[in-house]
Amino acid sequence: MLFVGVSAARADAFDDTLQKFLTDSYTDTEAGVTALGAGGDVRAFAVVKALQDGRLLADPAARRVLIDDGGALKDAATGAVVSPAPPPADLKRVRLNNRLRRAVEAALGALTLRAPDPARRLDAAQAVFKSRDAGALPAVEAALSQETDTRVKSALAMARAAILITSPDAPEAARIEAVGMLRERGDQSALALLSALPPGTPATVQGAADSAAAAIRNRLQIWETAQNAWYGVSLGSVLLLAAIGLAITFGVMGVINMAHGEMVMLGAYTTFVVQEAIRQKAFTFAIPGTGIGFSLPLPAALTLDWSLPIAVPLAFVVTGMVGILIEKSVIRFLYGRPLETLLATWGISLILQQAVRTAFGPTNKEVSNPSWMSGAFELGQLSITYNRLWIVCFSLATFAMLLAMLRWTRLGLEMRAVTQNRGMAACVGIRTARIDALTFGLGSGIAGIAGVALSQIDNVSPNLGQSYIIDSFMVVVFGGVGNLWGTLVGAFTLGIANKFLEPFAGAVLGKIAILVLIILFIQRRPRGLFALKGRAVEA
Repeated sequence: MLFVGVSAARADAFDDTLQKFLTDSYTDTEAGVTALGAGGDVRAFAVVKALQDGRLLADPAARRVLIDDGGALKDAATGAVVSPAPPPADLKRVRLNNRLRRAVEAALGALTLRAPDPARRLDAAQAVFKSRDAGALPAVEAALSQETDTRVKSALAMARAAILITSPDAPEAARIEAVGMLRERGDQSALALLSALPPGTPATVQGAADSAAAAIRNRLQIWETAQNAWYGVSLGSVLLLAAIGLAITFGVMGVINMAHGEMVMLGAYTTFVVQEAIRQKAFTFAIPGTGIGFSLPLPAALTLDWSLPIAVPLAFVVTGMVGILIEKSVIRFLYGRPLETLLATWGISLILQQAVRTAFGPTNKEVSNPSWMSGAFELGQLSITYNRLWIVCFSLATFAMLLAMLRWTRLGLEMRAVTQNRGMAACVGIRTARIDALTFGLGSGIAGIAGVALSQIDNVSPNLGQSYIIDSFMVVVFGGVGNLWGTLVGAFTLGIANKFLEPFAGAVLGKIAILVLIILFIQRRPRGLFALKGRAVEA
């Protein structure tokens, strides 16, 4: 009998709360939302969620609240489908304003604080922290006393602290304890709470909040510096990938290759072609306007997660072959004539851009991130995206493999010999013409795999390479022409310097300042940070 009596009392209280949604008053609606959030009735979540989604309807004539469930009208009190449905003219949609939306978020958070799924409980605790609704405090404290998950318990404690610190009725000792917890949290949300306490806050609480806010500002300044440094490392890894191939061709051959950016662009488009082939489960090639082409079926199990492992070697081969073709057909006849080489490669870059526009169109192409490169994670107050992290690792791995190739392979030995003294290398039997072609192909191939990486963070368009060619030349000249270690140091130095200058000078003025500093540096050290050594170089 006692159980039945309690259940009936709860049902009556729930029905009475629903009546508040019939008055078309924001005040009554807010009171109803708060009561539903504090009551914990199993039917309350559906009502509050329907209100948030604009699906809660009032039927004043029948004194009942309805939920629009995909066209079917259900009674909010019983959950039964209403048949026959009342005419639309008799129904009024329960309205929301900004203040009510905060109350709705808080109520939803309170109602899901005891959900079986820890992820839902965590989201609910974070929603209560944002809303800081005092009506959710009993539900938060009850959930906190029974919570076993560490992350959820920490989030609940922070939600309780956010409510207490903004509540004038809370005990002073509890508010000071809340200040300490927010100080430990130490993010922008905690700083906003501590900096905007309500009027009438006791002096002791205000003093503790001011001290905590100052400490958080200092800590956030350190984290901001670390975030800028990470952005600089990320940009430096991109510049390293784009410039490392140019450093090889420029150092060994002395060729100013203005088409280097287009090799990057071709690598990005190779990635696009690979992903399109995986989506269509077939690799299709056709020459525009000729009707000539073929189609090669791909395994059905092949997914986009394999697109980059396939695109990297394919881009290296495609751009490497294009580079060798350019060297044998154009560059070979212009050695020792730097101005003509510059103009010729600039013309080649225009031809390649137009060829890509003709084949793929002038608009940007979509290249998706594989699942293992999507998302981000937090390290303290430092936000690190997986695609940038993978690009940093990929650029360093490419650099290490290139160093190993130059150090321990016959091609690397011959390349270093030609770099240091071309005439003597030819005298001892090294075929310098072959080394030139392979070097140009190697540099172009590395630019191609740089394009694969850039396709994950930039728009794939015919103008992709133009965005990086100038920065690549600055990296090579600053680090030392033909020196890979100089390219590494120069890329990360310029990347970090650029990101630290941008907040003060802006993106454009920051690049101009970097260019001016490089010009002044080259005046003092014409050969860059790490100058090559050798009789031919020093002559």
